[in-house]
Amino acid sequence: MEFRDFVDCYRARLKPGQRYGGRTAMRLWGLPHPERWTSTEPLEIMVPADAAPVRTAGVKARRLAAERAETRILTGVPVVDPVAALFGCATELTVDQAVIVIDALISTASNYPDLGPGRPMSNLPEVEDRLRSWGRFPGCATIRAALLQARERVESPKETETRLLILASGLPEPVVQFDVRDGGRFIARVDLAYPHLRIAIEYEGDGHRVDKEQWRTDIRRQRDLEDRGWIVIRLTEGDLADGGLAFLTRVRRVIALRSQ
Repeated sequence: MEFRDFVDCYRARLKPGQRYGGRTAMRLWGLPHPERWTSTEPLEIMVPADAAPVRTAGVKARRLAAERAETRILTGVPVVDPVAALFGCATELTVDQAVIVIDALISTASNYPDLGPGRPMSNLPEVEDRLRSWGRFPGCATIRAALLQARERVESPKETETRLLILASGLPEPVVQFDVRDGGRFIARVDLAYPHLRIAIEYEGDGHRVDKEQWRTDIRRQRDLEDRGWIVIRLTEGDLADGGLAFLTRVRRVIALRSQ
């Protein structure tokens, strides 16, 4: 059985006021939780603050006051809103992981992988307001720290991971989703960029490798950028596996070269 099968199986047992929340809600919204789903993962059900706890195998019940989250109907099931879903998982996330989720929440990109309906799902002022209204809760410090590093227009979790890796190494923060233009004519939008140095950083997921048309487009984009004096640094998941040492060395070297 798949994740959605478990959700649908329990739907008929939901009582009034109950809704999916926490990790289950994050998965329903398509938000990037760091752990892969397995069939042993319990469904998380939010029950009203004055309700009796649910005692059912495979279900994790948590009390949540009605006013703390909006109830949305998503593909036929009641689920807490995306911001409440994030807050419900705050204790499971590192600051970097929370940044990845917030970047997804505020992304306007239609091509963000697996993300649920609506772009953006939220925005930074709304997340900040909700954080203030919730007050103190487990993991609130993680969310507060993550908000300082969240950026709009991100198009994938790996793009955020790459940016955070660059920052953690002490390198300057690159611009997210920078539009390269030549005399006003659009040339390319690059994942991360140092525009004043004409350095582009592109994360290549597997889709870039197996999709023939995407592969051809990538080659053409790189050629167009290089023709205009840009250096294009491409990386894959393998470049991040060892902490990105070789990748960061190259970025540092190219910045030093262009800064001369």
